[in-house]
Amino acid sequence: MKIKFVVASLFAASVLTGCASTNVSYGDAQAVESLTKDFGSTDLQMIADKMVDDMLTFPVVVQLTQNRRPVMFVDRIRNKTQEHIDTESITDTIQNKLINSGKFRFVDMTAANAMAEQLNYQKNSGLVNQATSVKAGGHIGAEYMLNGNLSSIVKNSGNKSDVYYKFTLKLQNIQTGIVEWTSEKEIRKSAKRSTFGL
Repeated sequence: MKIKFVVASLFAASVLTGCASTNVSYGDAQAVESLTKDFGSTDLQMIADKMVDDMLTFPVVVQLTQNRRPVMFVDRIRNKTQEHIDTESITDTIQNKLINSGKFRFVDMTAANAMAEQLNYQKNSGLVNQATSVKAGGHIGAEYMLNGNLSSIVKNSGNKSDVYYKFTLKLQNIQTGIVEWTSEKEIRKSAKRSTFGL
């Protein structure tokens, strides 16, 4: 009797385990993502494309980049929404597009501390051949700064929900403080919760 019970238990466990398996498949990273009204990959791509296109065609920026590649850095994008949004991912995408346009060069301020530690190690550890060590003071200063905000307004009514996102980005001259360019991208998303049983 005990053996039959054990066999039945093992069979039931294997059936349950089989039912719990997950099928994973690859999708198109550029496809429209619309699982929820929350900020998603499609929103990120739309924002990056809009901002880069606006910046590169703005007359002042066209003039700035006509004969040289100005150096800029990206400041932290402030997330003013109620959601946890990786704003660094947005700025990384924008930075990649701008670099690949061949119009700008960037300094990475997120790596400044790591580079300073490496310079200190090369100079003061006694382990690095000084003939091959990097000399301090050779970094190129940024001329422009990119910074901005991501904000949202959420409205709920019954089983309907509406969220409005606004992303603002500006290019500022570090020497003069003048804002040379600014743009914003607006996104509105709506969702309707289905009623159980309908």
